[in-house]
Formats: sequence, structure tokens, C-alpha cells
Amino acid sequence: METPLPVVICDDSQLARNQMSRALAHWNVDITFAEHGLQALEAVRQGKGHLLFLDLTMPIMDGYEVLERIVRDDLPCITIVVSGDIQASAQKKVLSLGAIGFIEKPINMNILNAALDEYGLLSELQPRSSQPTNSLSAQPVTLIEKMREVANIAMGRTANQLAQMLDTFIHLPVPRVDHLSVSELMMSLNAATGNERVTSISQGFVGSGITGEALLIFQDSSVQDLAKLLQYEGELNEVAEREVLMDIANVLTGAFFSNLSRLLQVTLSRNTPRIIGLHCEPPNLDNLNSGNAKYLCLEIDYQFGESNTHCDLLLLFTDDSLSRITQQLEGVA
Repeated sequence: METPLPVVICDDSQLARNQMSRALAHWNVDITFAEHGLQALEAVRQGKGHLLFLDLTMPIMDGYEVLERIVRDDLPCITIVVSGDIQASAQKKVLSLGAIGFIEKPINMNILNAALDEYGLLSELQPRSSQPTNSLSAQPVTLIEKMREVANIAMGRTANQLAQMLDTFIHLPVPRVDHLSVSELMMSLNAATGNERVTSISQGFVGSGITGEALLIFQDSSVQDLAKLLQYEGELNEVAEREVLMDIANVLTGAFFSNLSRLLQVTLSRNTPRIIGLHCEPPNLDNLNSGNAKYLCLEIDYQFGESNTHCDLLLLFTDDSLSRITQQLEGVA
């Protein structure tokens, strides 16, 4: 039997690593997992990554930095980017940095095989003659880890829509998902905004056994910059600013909810957005407090273009939504 092809799967999501590992299960490969770019580079230097499947949005070192290091250090590695960030400019950039191809998440065997055939790599792989012995793919995935990866894919698809609409690149963070009380959430908001004044918009959502509230939080300078991106003409007085804020809220939350609902296979209805704070301190969330209740909090900080223009999107799912969310994610492992 021929020597297995050494493959590195680099992704901060255990769910994504599991999916890629399963998609490769019928090939004679020796898989090494990496949770961020530094681990991937070390594995490649040790000869464990003739072929590298690379995520873009990761902590410590992202995929762009990995590609730059591979070229700089002349590492012997063929790289395919596998990412939820499907912006055309992101795909163009990774190809310019040396990746041979780009695959959109979520991955499966059919998508992978078609891509490998397109990139001329099927000849590099040999069918596996026995069941894989690599136990890495059997790692369990928590609800929060599943939700983080689903949010990552929804975030990338939303960014692609926003990038086309606003004609600018959207820089994407690693989504933050946690189970927080209202007091913990308030502490997180205060830490994120510092002493700056912000504008906040709230929009409730409900459907399919899931309820919660979406919050958009803008620093004051970002509202003016976003008005320009939306090509708003005229003086930005308070009446006009409120109009712009409603437009921004409908664009941002509408696009994200559409993508998230599709991935969760549920229908979510949104209330009309309302401004809960204009040029003031972060919003007081005491109205959400019901005893010791906690919320599944999903947070994404979108940055628009090369400026400091950004907004924070928070989705707060009530505790009684968790059973339905868990049910919808049962098939994802």
C-alpha cells in the first residue's frame, strides 16, 4: 500500500474539521488538525502538510497570514482555502497569495471531490483500502461550537451581500458565541464600547420555537460613514439620521437573519427595528432580565472597508429557544 498523503486541516472550528475529515475519509491520507495558522505552519514544516485545507477567519493567525508565510518561507505545500467568507475580493486575494483554489463552506464529499478534480489533484490521491484509523474526526462538538460555525457561514454570506451592495470589502471577525446572563452581557458591552457614546437599535424576532432580540450598536462616527456608503445625500440631521439608521438596520439584520434562518432551516419573523439609544451610553438591558435567566449570545463585529467604520451585531436567544436550536443542529456534527 502506498504511503498516505500528508494533509493538514486548519480551522478553528471542530465542526469544520470534522466535516473536512469525513469528506476525505475514502482517500488514503494522513490527517493532522490545526486550530489556527501557527499550528498549521508548524505541521507543514514537519512534513505533515503536502496538502493544506485552510480557513481564513481564525484567532492567533488567520489564513491570509498563513499564505503569506508559506510564500515567504518557500514551504512545500499545496493550499486550498475553505472558508465561509465568500466575498469576491477575498477569493481573489487568496489566489494572489498562492492558494490554488477556494471552496465555500460547508464542505461535503461531493463538493470536495468536484473541487479536487477541477484543481487537478485527484491524481495525487489514492482510494483508501481499509477503514480509517485516524480518530481525530470523532471529536464531539458542543452546541456553542455548532452555533459558532453556523454563524460564521451566515456571516460570510451576509458580508458577500453587503460588499456587493456597498462596494466595499467587509472585514470579518471570529464570531463570539456564549451563554451569558444580562449582567455579564452588560459588562461585555461596556468593555467593548469603552467610554465612547454609541447609537443602539433593537429588533425582536420570533418563529419556529425560537425567540430573542437583535441589537445593533454603532459608534457615532460609524453612522456618518455608513450613510456615505449607502449614498445618502443631504444633511444628516436627527430626522435624517434616524432614517439612515432604520435603513442600515434593515439591511444588516435582514441579510444576516435570512442566511441564518436558511442554515438552521427555520423561519424567523422580525419586528420593526427601534432606536433605543441615540448618542449615549450602551443600552440598558434590564428589560431582558427575568431572574437568573441566561441568553445564548451571538456577537459579530462587522468592519467596513479600510476605515474604522464598524457595527456590532448581537443576537440574544432566550433560554427556552435552546431546545429548538439544539434540535435543528442535531444533524450537524
